[in-house]
Amino acid sequence: MKRLFNLLFAALLLAASCTSRPQAPAEWAGSTVLYEMNVRQFTPEGTFAAAERQLPRLRELGVDIVWLMPVYPIGEKGRKGSLGSYYAIRDYRAINPEFGTMADFERFLDRAHKLGMRVILDYVANHTSPDHAWVTEMPSEWYVRDSTGVPVVQYDWTDIAKLNYATPAVREAMFDVLKFWTDKGVDGFRCDAAKEMPDDFWTDAFVRLRAVRPDLFLLAEAEGPQFHADGFDATYAWELHHMLNSIAQGKQSAADLRAYLQADSERYPASAHRMMFTSNHDENSWAGTEFERMGDAAATMAALTYVLPQSLPLIYTGQEIGYDHRFAFFEKDPVPAWEPNRWTAFYTKLNALRHDNPALASGAAGGEMAYMGGAVSDLMAFTRTAGDNKVVCLFNLSARQQPVIPTVEVGGEYTDAMTGAQRTIVPGEEFALGPWEYLILVLEK
Repeated sequence: MKRLFNLLFAALLLAASCTSRPQAPAEWAGSTVLYEMNVRQFTPEGTFAAAERQLPRLRELGVDIVWLMPVYPIGEKGRKGSLGSYYAIRDYRAINPEFGTMADFERFLDRAHKLGMRVILDYVANHTSPDHAWVTEMPSEWYVRDSTGVPVVQYDWTDIAKLNYATPAVREAMFDVLKFWTDKGVDGFRCDAAKEMPDDFWTDAFVRLRAVRPDLFLLAEAEGPQFHADGFDATYAWELHHMLNSIAQGKQSAADLRAYLQADSERYPASAHRMMFTSNHDENSWAGTEFERMGDAAATMAALTYVLPQSLPLIYTGQEIGYDHRFAFFEKDPVPAWEPNRWTAFYTKLNALRHDNPALASGAAGGEMAYMGGAVSDLMAFTRTAGDNKVVCLFNLSARQQPVIPTVEVGGEYTDAMTGAQRTIVPGEEFALGPWEYLILVLEK
């Protein structure tokens, strides 16, 4: 009898552990919305305590994952500007005092979790600051060095020292960084300059991490199907981003976009999440705001990133209020006091659209895309369908009015996702879309 009791107890424990197993990103990430938080600029205070108070409004906006730009202390040697680059890290296991304390960070993380959001950290594995303790305390082979023994500087990143991944101890130390923050309870990592590290570093590190936390979300700041083979869930859609800029400037067309989407679908696995965006910290500070680059097409391109196949849409700090400003990268340059406006409503509606329509999911769960036949060349006209959920997407990707002649596959009774109005689409009944105008229609059930 005692042996039978022990067997039953073990079976109950096993069943409990199975039901409480964290879901892997493949099971939950398809309908998520990502928000990149520039902590320095997110609030006038630029602290975790101030940012924590704003988390409820991000949740109300519809944000699922908060990506924090690097939160670690910044090096002083070679520092750029008065505050320095977030990506020149002096200590991977501490919090930049500009943002507060470790306790402040932990309260921020706890609050985000209680609101139902995940938090991922920017993980900078390629380099440290030149005054990181490792530069002098560890063997010289921890860094890639020039002929004089000085750590190598890449590009114009004069405030960094490049780590040497041919040294096993470096790999282990950088894995320990991932483990440290995973143990703190963060939900994943955006991996900076992912192409600079060997593929097998990512593979080995992720296998070990996911043995403990299978639900970690891993985003590569890189483009290429190999990163999904390495274990990343999501990659940047850089090529698409530059194409959207180019279309908005009249240099490319919807035909180029269709060709891109076809090629992308053939290169990437069905499970891939492709982060699509009209802005991020690099683009905003160095290439300009979405309004500078895209002009009147800015809202159209943002909406498009929510409905294309495989898209994981991104909102960057300030976009939710339409802030048309290039942030100073190395200085304090905060968003004005936050007040909701039409851009807040715009992104709230897009986020709800993504959450409410499984046809728009990224990854393997997403709905099939089918083009509407007979559309003019500057029109992106397609459906996304999953089961009984159907979304019709009609985008005029030009500065000229374009005719739309609906075909039978898009006929029906719909709700306009952006206005809530009811709309009947009759096959063959022509209407027009104005310059950069779009319609996202959800089939009524």
